[in-house]
Formats: sequence, structure tokens, C-alpha cells
Amino acid sequence: MSAANADSAATLPDPAAAPGGPAAPAGLSVVLPAYRDGHRIRATAAALREHLDSRLGTGPAAWEVVVADDGSDDGTAAAVLAEAAADPRIRLVRLDAPRGRGAALRAGVAASTGRRILLADAGLAVPPEELDRLEPLLAPPADLPADRNPHAPAPEAAEAAEAPRLPVAVLGRTGSRLVRALGIPGVPGFRADTCGFALLDGDRARAAFAASALDGPAVDAEVTRLLRRESGPGAVAEAPVRRSAAPTGPPGRRPAGGRRRALADLWRLNAGGLAVAGVFLALSFYLFHGLWADLDGRYLRDALQDQNQWEWFTGVVTDNVTHLRNPLFTTAQGMPDGVNLMANATMLGLNVPFIPITLLFGETVTFALVLTLGMAASAWTWYWLIRRRFVRGRWAAAAGGALAAFAPPMVSHANGHPNFVVLFMLPLIVDRALRLCEGRRVVRDGVLLGLFAAYQIFIGEEPLLIAALGMLLFCLAYLAVDRRRALAAARPLARGLAIALAVCLPLVAVPLYWQFLGPQSYHSVLHGDNAGNSPRALIEYAARSLFGDAETAARLSMNTTEQNAFYGWPLLAFGTAVCVWLWRRPGIRALALTGAAALLLSLGPRVRLPLTDIVLPGPWAALAHAPLFESVIEGRVAMVCAPILGILLALALDGAARARAREVRTLGLLAAAAAVIPVLPLPLAVRDRAPVPAFVTSGAWKDYVREGEALVPVPLPDPGQADALHWQVEADFGFRLAGGYFNGPWGEDRIGIYGAPPRHLSNLLRDVRYGAPAPEATPEWREQARRDLAHWKAGAVVLPSQDRADELRGLLTGLLGAEPERVRDVWVWRVGPR
Repeated sequence: MSAANADSAATLPDPAAAPGGPAAPAGLSVVLPAYRDGHRIRATAAALREHLDSRLGTGPAAWEVVVADDGSDDGTAAAVLAEAAADPRIRLVRLDAPRGRGAALRAGVAASTGRRILLADAGLAVPPEELDRLEPLLAPPADLPADRNPHAPAPEAAEAAEAPRLPVAVLGRTGSRLVRALGIPGVPGFRADTCGFALLDGDRARAAFAASALDGPAVDAEVTRLLRRESGPGAVAEAPVRRSAAPTGPPGRRPAGGRRRALADLWRLNAGGLAVAGVFLALSFYLFHGLWADLDGRYLRDALQDQNQWEWFTGVVTDNVTHLRNPLFTTAQGMPDGVNLMANATMLGLNVPFIPITLLFGETVTFALVLTLGMAASAWTWYWLIRRRFVRGRWAAAAGGALAAFAPPMVSHANGHPNFVVLFMLPLIVDRALRLCEGRRVVRDGVLLGLFAAYQIFIGEEPLLIAALGMLLFCLAYLAVDRRRALAAARPLARGLAIALAVCLPLVAVPLYWQFLGPQSYHSVLHGDNAGNSPRALIEYAARSLFGDAETAARLSMNTTEQNAFYGWPLLAFGTAVCVWLWRRPGIRALALTGAAALLLSLGPRVRLPLTDIVLPGPWAALAHAPLFESVIEGRVAMVCAPILGILLALALDGAARARAREVRTLGLLAAAAAVIPVLPLPLAVRDRAPVPAFVTSGAWKDYVREGEALVPVPLPDPGQADALHWQVEADFGFRLAGGYFNGPWGEDRIGIYGAPPRHLSNLLRDVRYGAPAPEATPEWREQARRDLAHWKAGAVVLPSQDRADELRGLLTGLLGAEPERVRDVWVWRVGPR
């Protein structure tokens, strides 16, 4: 019992000295919190006596009723004492002053002696006959193994996550979930009747109430949380019960201020979790503070063209939805063919809800908010999962969640890939899959898993595919290390996955059909031969890690946003040591095998041994041409290890914190620090953003580009230079663009490429811009330029200030046969029909 609770209990009468105190433990204790219930408590006691005598017997230890009077100033205590004089199985525990329902429940539960405790209310809003609905869920079968008996000693948290366990508490559910969620007027999310009618294991309940600190109605939620934390997932179940048509009388009115007290209790109950969320939000803001310092003028330096692209996705989704156009397709760039938005990382699941933000504050604000809030939310859900299933310590779980969300690969992708860092749904999907393995509520969990997966598809499909691959690897690893338990979980898991598929497919069928078979669909995105990780990349440090070296990381990666491993040798060594320490646990062995397999797969189909010319076949070769996996950048599979390392870090910190020997605690904390400090993230670097030409911001373009025509920037936008996408965003998508930066098809085989299919004129302009000599404007080149401009449905060719602008101007003048106009700060050739 906490010190605060001990002080409160000191003012209570000794339960053993109360009138009629039982001499032996009771089979069932009914605890009734009461306040100004003198007008109905005797009727309640009589109803309980009649039911319990008929059901449990009349013996002195068959049952007991403990009325916890919260310092009532009416005849409640006298009425209970009168009943106790007639039946010693009815007892009174009285607080000296009103302290709240929580304090009364804590005192009543502490005074109880039963193997089971039934919490009810003094008016019997739920009749005692409904106990029959709760008890079967709490009673273990006669042949239940000892390791699943809820009365057996609690296992360690990680072990509890590996095996389903019977409940230690069953809550009576009355009314709809929405009504219960709004149990206190004006306090959304607070369930006032969480334990209004509940059956609990006696010893677990007494321990949980003794550890509770809240005196108000939020004690219900606090105790429920404590039971789940101490006894693992599945500790608390719910069963529907009916409410009484005629309770024993109206409840006594409590003093004013109950709503304020409920709010204060909610704050205290969630203060720890809110503090963790605040830390995650601060860490995320620290990462992006350079961007937030000047949203209009700053650009993430290592984003390449990805920030321009993602802001364009945000803008085009907003434009399509607000104008009631198809959100899955656009011709805003890539004229005349357009862009299959579902086949790109458009993140409809976030860009659509953020439409009001985008309309009010612009695409860059939405981009910064999605990254900042998304990474913090991802850290929080990983923290929630780790604390729910692996460790009890809040800050150990928080450290694990932070590593899972802010690991070096995540920080690298934060430069411009929101779909790979906004992963808050993945822990919820993992947790729901683990619930399916437990086999308790397969239909509900399957439905929720299907809904979660459908939403994740609209946030990021490739992260979901990689997460599914990681979960499959874990299942295979668990089958290898604990075949009996894995096979036992297979049937409910398979059934739940079938339900999830039945729920998910109808929600995503049309978008997926559009993605794979619709206009501008493609397959097999070409990533090049260096998409796998170098073995050295597994043990080196990323460019934005504390100990990182940008040049070394650049040599070992495709680019800064694709530094998909770089965990550093100390962190990998630390994770290995934790696995060895906890190797006896099947779940840890499965996690270790999953992480090792993910790292091997991330090496790609061909693995070059460092410092040699030896190239070995890699395990990814088996998946490289499989459907869906053919478009995956294989180096990203190493990101599966981020949450695995986060779980191992949390287990190590939690174990060190609970160690009895100070030397062990110190050694554990120092080892964790040595592993994590080298990969602490540095703020993302920023640069000045290229200004948008006044020709665009002033609206002067409207005199040169008509409806249905395209604006042709020089050079055309492509994956190497896509500032023109930002022009279009600033012009509120008033004009269309030739070229662009997106994923689309190329050739008869519809192979996926980055950007629009190149044409002769676009290649020529690009070559001259970057140093090639300008060719002579021959009749053949002039005819080719005419055909390419006609293909793009060009209205105007625009040359902004840039390197080699004079060479480009001379070339275009010769090809187009006309001198350009100087409009504001650009040269313009009007090429469309006048």
C-alpha cells in the first residue's frame, strides 16, 4: 500500500473489530460503496442476503457483504449496523469524512476476505442474479494447467505476452460502448461505470486497490489498468449484463464539484502517459526545429526532391477533394497522361483529414505537422505496445518506444518520406494480431485488424508489407522455438486473419484495383543494383546520428534518405547480449531470429563481402521477383529491427531497474547508454528554399497558359529537380505541368519508373542545363521540339534564372523560331494556339 493510502487507511476502523467480523475467509465478498444511502441500504442488504443464501448457502463463510460508507451524514451507518446485528456476514467499514467513491472502494476491498470480490452499487442497479454471467469467465476449468491459472504467481511481463491467460477480473457491460465512454457529462472518454458491477479475483483485487491512489470515480479505470499491467494482456474481460428495471431507490446526492474532481482524477491517472507523450513530441520537434524556424523559406537539405513531391501530393489531394474530383488520379503533372495517385505515396489516410489545415495554413505546414506529430505518435504507440506486453516500467517502455520510432533508419526517412516514419498504426496491428493468437475474442479482433490494415494501406502500403513480412518471420521463428504453443495459436490466428481480410478487402478493393489496373498503373519499380544494404551499413552510423560520418554513410547507401540500417555495432552488440541473457524465453528467441533474418534479407539478392571482390547470392533473391516484393527497396527490410531493438532495450532497462544489486543496475544502465548514445539523432539539416518565380506568384502565367494546356519549365521537372512542383502548389494548381516527379509506367511492359517518360526535348534541355554543348537547331530538331510540345499540350515554355540560362535561351530560340518575352523574372515562349 502506498504511503498516501496508508494514511487514509489509518483512520478506518479495524475490519477485524467491526461488528460481526468474520472468523474465516469468505467464498465471495460483495463490496458496496455507499454515500447517503440510508434510505435504501437495508433493502439492498435484504436482496443480497436472499440471493446469496439461495446460491452460495447459509454458512458463515459462504459469503460476506462489506458496506463501505464514505462518511455519510445520514442514517447509512446505522442501517448497516442494524443489518449486521441480525446477520454477522454483513459488515460496515466507515470513513470519517467523505473522500470519494475511490476511497470507499479501497477501504471496502481492503476489509474484504473473499476469494472472489463482487463490486456492486448500493442501489443494485445491476441485479445480483447477473453474477451468473460473470463467474464462468473467472473460474478456471478443472484441467487448466498451473501456468494458466489466474491464481498462480504472476509471470514476468515478457512471458505473459507469450501465453494467453485467463482473466482476473470480469466487468459487467451495460449499454453501448459510446454511452459508457461518455459516462461523466462533459468528460469524454471517461467510463464512470467501469467497475459498477464487476467480479474480481480477491487477492489480485486487494493488491490493485492497495496500489491505487485516486479517491474519485477514476479509481475504476486506475484499478483496471493496474490489473492489466500486473497480470498481462487478457487480465480483464467484459460480459454483458442487464440493468435492474427497479433499483432499490434513488442514489444519495454527493457534494458539488464532482465533474472537476473527475477531471482532476483523469489528469492524475494519465499524467505519466502524457509526460511520455510530451517527451516524444519534444524529441520530434527537436528533430524538425530547423524546418519549423522558417516554414516558408527553409527546405530539408537531404530531402532531395521528396519534400517538393510530398507537398505536391498534399496539395493535389486537397484540390481534388475540395473540387469533388477523383482523389485517385490527376493530370496536374505528367501531361497529358497524368498520375495514378493511388500508385504513389499520396497518404490519403492523412492528407484527407488534414485538408482543413492545408486550406488554412498551406501544404508546408501540413508536411511539417505530419512528420512531427506522426513520429511522436509512432513512438507513443510503440511505447504502449511495449509496456502492455513486455515491461512494467514506464520509462523503460518509453526508451524502447523512442528507439523504435527514432532509430537511425527512421530519422533518415524523416528527410522526406512521411509514409515510412508515420507508423503509429503498426503497433496497433501487431497487438491485434497477438490478441488473435490468444484466441479470446477472435471475431472482434479480426474485424478491428481488418479496419486497422485498411487504414494503414491509405497511409503507407510498403511499410505495411514490410511489417507483414516481419510478422511472418516472427511466426516462423516461433514455430521453430516453441512448436506446441505456435500451433495452438495458429487456428484462432488463421480464423481472425480470414475475418480481417473479409473486412479489409471491400474497403480497399476499388483503390487497389485503380492502383494496379487503372490509368497510369505500373509494376516492378526499377531501383538499381545497389538497393540492398552493404554488410558494413549494419554496423556503421548514419549521417544524422551523433557518432555518424556523412561521407562514410554516403558511400554505403543509395542516398541520405535511404540509410536503412546503420544501427551501429554497439547497439547490435547490446541487442545480442540481451538476447543471450533472456534466451530461455521463447519470445526472445523468436525476436532474435526475426531480427537476424530481416538483416540478412536487407542485404539484397547479391551480397558483396566488404574489402573483397567476392559476391555471394543473398536470401532476397527468393523474393526479388515475387508479386508486390518486386517493387520493394530491399534495404528497407532492415527497418524491422528498429522495434525489435526497442523491445530489447526496454527489457534490459526494466531488468536493470529491478535488479537488487546496485552493481547490476549500474552496469545495465551504462551498457544501455553506451549502445544508444552513438545513434542519438541530430536535428535534420535545412537549406534555403529556391524562390518561386514572380511570374507564378503574381498570376502572370494566366495570360500564357489556358485551360487544358501545360506549362513547360526549363528544364522539365523530374526526380533530379522538381522545384516546379512547388510553383504549382503556390499557384493553387491553376496550371498543369509537363514532366514531373512521381511513379508511373514506362514502355509496353509498364515498368515503374520515377518521373514522366522522357522525350527528346526533355533530355536535350536537361543535358544542356548540366553542361552538355547545345546542338545546332536543325530542321529535324525543330520538328522534334514541335512534336514534343504538342504531345505535352504545351501553352508556354518558361525559363527561370539558373546556371547556363543563356545557353538554354539560345537553344530554345533556335528550336522554336521566336524570341522569348521577358515577363517579370522569367523568359516565356508562347507556344500554344492563340
